[in-house]
Amino acid sequence: MFRKIKENIFSVGAIDWNRKLFDELIPLPDGTSYNSYLIKGSEKTALIDTVEPKFSEDLLNNLSELGVENIDYLISNHAEQDHSGSIPTILEKYPEATVITSKKGKGMLIDLLKIPEESVQVVEHQEVISLGDEKLEFIDTPWVHWPETMSTYLQQENILFSCDFFGSHLATSDLFVEDEAEVYPAAKRYYAEIMMPFRKIIKGNLAKLEEYDIDMIAPSHGPIYNNPQFILDAYQDWVSDEVKPEVIVPYVSMHGSTDKLVKYFIDSLMKENIKVKPFDLAEVDLGDLAISLVDASTVVIGSPTVLTGPHPAAVYAAYLANALRPKTKYASIIGSYGWAGKMVDKLVELMPNLQAEILEPVVAKGYPGEDDYADIDRLVEDITTRIK
Repeated sequence: MFRKIKENIFSVGAIDWNRKLFDELIPLPDGTSYNSYLIKGSEKTALIDTVEPKFSEDLLNNLSELGVENIDYLISNHAEQDHSGSIPTILEKYPEATVITSKKGKGMLIDLLKIPEESVQVVEHQEVISLGDEKLEFIDTPWVHWPETMSTYLQQENILFSCDFFGSHLATSDLFVEDEAEVYPAAKRYYAEIMMPFRKIIKGNLAKLEEYDIDMIAPSHGPIYNNPQFILDAYQDWVSDEVKPEVIVPYVSMHGSTDKLVKYFIDSLMKENIKVKPFDLAEVDLGDLAISLVDASTVVIGSPTVLTGPHPAAVYAAYLANALRPKTKYASIIGSYGWAGKMVDKLVELMPNLQAEILEPVVAKGYPGEDDYADIDRLVEDITTRIK
């Protein structure tokens, strides 16, 4: 179904209530949506983004119910298939439509979706296209989270159509954000899993938006922000260099040695009134772990030694931290080994992008003894001194 946002502005996308995994990688505990927006100007009509190809029929039905006979401009803010995958279907129905995208977006649309080059028009940063009484301005917002991404600003209505920027994987019947407490964790999860690797670039994109009056942000996932300052403030917080005095402990244990050390470590931090969040890697929701990495000052990975290296689950955690590039200030490793190995060295090697000071690890040979617990006390004191 289509829904009216404002006069001659409609939401025509689809809600994916049952999707549980995105890109076969990212958990979606609350489903998602693929938002597409139609603007009827006095002279021309524009469709902003499309939907996941599986839902292309829903998009076509919504346009039909609205009585849309022609589309002049089909705006592709982002070439990824969940937003542009239905462009070929739309062009079959509305062959007169011109696809509007960035320079890099043009190449991606041709490569990924085989869209005819003659159907694509490239726009530059702050270029304007008129729909008659309405004007669309295009804003380069690269690396949120692909290099070609742009946002579309409806000048007369002060609406920013931001595609993935400010999105949230949240299937909801609410067209607008009705409960900020519900949307905040979904938006933070989205930022953590998708946007955080590009934190420094996003700072620059946020700065670009400061020159615009924005009354509404319409992303391509999740509900529309009719109080945009809420999500703008959240992003300013997440991309800042400020961290919270929290310790994140992703860990896995095979025969109990690492588990003993980690539990002692957690209890000791709690005695110092340090907030600590453990994550058992044998059953963790990686999205929850990613969310915790957004703000935490410290990450300590717990791992036993498998043959001569870290446990595969710990490898994955280190790889995730390295890929997401959180603003973590301190990191360390707790673990154990049976006879020999380079577990610590290999975990450190996996995290070159983590711009954190590596605090002296604690690794027990076999079952932990008094000296190992004393080393944990030393690590706790080290962390406490730095983050308090």
